[in-house]
Amino acid sequence: MSRSALRISGFPVVAIAAILLVPVLCLAAKDFVMPRAQPARTYPAHDEHPLEAVAVAVDPYDLAEKTTIFSVKYSEIGFLPIFVVVTNDGNQPVQLAGMKAQLVTVNRAKLSPAGPEDIARRLARPSADTNRYPIPFPTKKVKGGLSKQANEEIQNAQFEAKAVEAHSSQSGFLFFDVSGISVPLAGAHFYLTGVRDAKGNELMYFEVPLEKCLSAPSH
Repeated sequence: MSRSALRISGFPVVAIAAILLVPVLCLAAKDFVMPRAQPARTYPAHDEHPLEAVAVAVDPYDLAEKTTIFSVKYSEIGFLPIFVVVTNDGNQPVQLAGMKAQLVTVNRAKLSPAGPEDIARRLARPSADTNRYPIPFPTKKVKGGLSKQANEEIQNAQFEAKAVEAHSSQSGFLFFDVSGISVPLAGAHFYLTGVRDAKGNELMYFEVPLEKCLSAPSH
């Protein structure tokens, strides 16, 4: 084979192969990886119950440098990802199966976390309303329209732990629909209820002021 046959339009075959690999490498770099959780009490925004040895922390991913871990642009569709960490420094497991989270804004609007289907629906139809209502209106499931990567990210990012073993932490993201709220963190509070000890006794609710996140450096 001649030397000229190994070149296409003046580019070596190796160079062409490298160019073709760039999109693949960029795609791989976008795969979602859950942030490594630190003990909850080390985050600026946290609430600790020393008697039960349990702490809850929240870390909003609202800044551009933090949202690079996602391939989906959640802020563009009105969602605020909040990284939640529950740390159990006690000697017995803590139950999370019945926990309920709520974000209460400065105007007292009470927001519940959006589910994966809510996020997928908003991605498919950016104008869709995903706010939770007391009466369970029937909704249609989103079929198709989303990339496999986006679907996997939405599923894998969720906080899904049902328990926290002794001397360990569990973490994950909760997504809140803050569309129409210009500064959702200012004056807002995060509440977590339904956390139970190993005997099934419910712990006092956790309350985390998100105002602490506005002046604190990125964790």
